[in-house]
Amino acid sequence: MGEEMEDMVVEGKREKEEAYIYYIPDGTWNQHFSSILLSSDVFATSVEVLLLLGLFLLGTVLPEASWPQGSMGLQEVAVAMVLLSTLRRLYNSYLEAVYCSFPSLRTQPVAEHALKADKDIVGREREQVEAMVLQDRLTLISQFLLECSFYFLVPGYYPASAQSYPPMYLRLLTLLANHYLMSFGMYWMHRALHVNPWLWRHIHSLHHWAKHPLSRTTYQDHWLDNFGNAIVGHFFAQVLIPLDHGMFWLSRGLRVCESLEKHSGISCLFNLVHSVQRWLPFAQMPHHHDWHHEGHKGCNYTFTSLGGLWDCVFGTRKTGRHPRAADTREDRRMVAEDTRSAARMRADWMDHPYLCLSPIILLGGLTALKLYWRTL
Repeated sequence: MGEEMEDMVVEGKREKEEAYIYYIPDGTWNQHFSSILLSSDVFATSVEVLLLLGLFLLGTVLPEASWPQGSMGLQEVAVAMVLLSTLRRLYNSYLEAVYCSFPSLRTQPVAEHALKADKDIVGREREQVEAMVLQDRLTLISQFLLECSFYFLVPGYYPASAQSYPPMYLRLLTLLANHYLMSFGMYWMHRALHVNPWLWRHIHSLHHWAKHPLSRTTYQDHWLDNFGNAIVGHFFAQVLIPLDHGMFWLSRGLRVCESLEKHSGISCLFNLVHSVQRWLPFAQMPHHHDWHHEGHKGCNYTFTSLGGLWDCVFGTRKTGRHPRAADTREDRRMVAEDTRSAARMRADWMDHPYLCLSPIILLGGLTALKLYWRTL
C-alpha cells in the first residue's frame, strides 16, 4: 500500500486517490474545509456515534434518583459531548481554512513547508501517520470511559444546574483560578513527558512527529498522553476548584478552541480564544507552542497550555517566531533581554526525570484528600 501511494504522489498537487493530509489544496477558503469535518476515519466516527447514542439512551432509562448527587443528567452529558465533538470539527476546519488561505499568517515561513513526497503537511512519515490511526481510536474509547468513570464515581464532578449563582465576577474569577490550576498540572505533566526518558520515548514523542503542527494534530498523541492530561488537568482542577454548571461547559469549550489554536500553525487575530486572553499577564500566542514543536527532543521549553504564567515562573518561556501582529509584551521584553533567566537556572533541578513528577504527585495527593474529606 505504501509503495502504491508513493507512486501516486505528485508534489504540490492532490490526486483524486490521495489522502487530503498530503497536500495543501488550491482554491478559495471554502474549499479548505478538510475531511476532518466529518472525520477521515469512518470506523472511529461510527464508534463515537454509537458510544454517545448509548450514553444518551442510558440517560433516558435511568431514573433521576439514580443520578450521582449534585450531578447533571446523563442525557445532558451526552448532548454536551456531541456539541463539543461538533465544535472540535468545525473549529478545526475553520483554523485549517485560515492556514491554507493566508500563507502570510503562518508562524513558520512558507518555504519551510516544502514537502518531501513521503511526508504529510506537518512533516510526518507515512508510517507515522498510519500509526496515529490506532492511537486516535484508543484515545476516543479511553477518554469516553474515563469521563463516564468521573460521572459515576465522583458525585458532582459534572455539576447540576442551580437555581441561583454567585455574582458573575466571582464566577469568572473561579473560572480563571480553575484554569490556572489546570495549567499548572498540565505544565508539569508536559514537562515530565519531555525530561523523563521513558515517558518521552514511549509516549510523548509520537505527538512531536509533527514538526510544524496544524490543528488536526492537536489530539494526535499516544492515548496515554491524552489520558494523563485529562486526569492531571481537568479532573484535578475541577475537584480542587470546582466550576458551576455553566462555567464547567464554558471551560470545556474554551479548552477545545485553545488547544486547536495552539497547534494551528497561525498566530494572529484569527486565533479567537488566544486573542481574547492576551490581556492576561504573561499571555502566550500559538507561535510559542509552534516553536516548541520545531525543537523536537530539544524543545524542553514553553510547556504551558493556558495563559503562559508557569513558563515564566519556572523559566521555560521561549518567544519563538512571531509576526508583529501576534507578539506579546513578554515577547518584546525577552527579545530585548537575555532569555535565559535566573528562574530557569533555579528550576534546572526540576528537570530530573523523577523529581519533575513531584508537583503532579502533590496535586494528586491534594485531590485525593479533598475527595476523602467529602465522604466524611
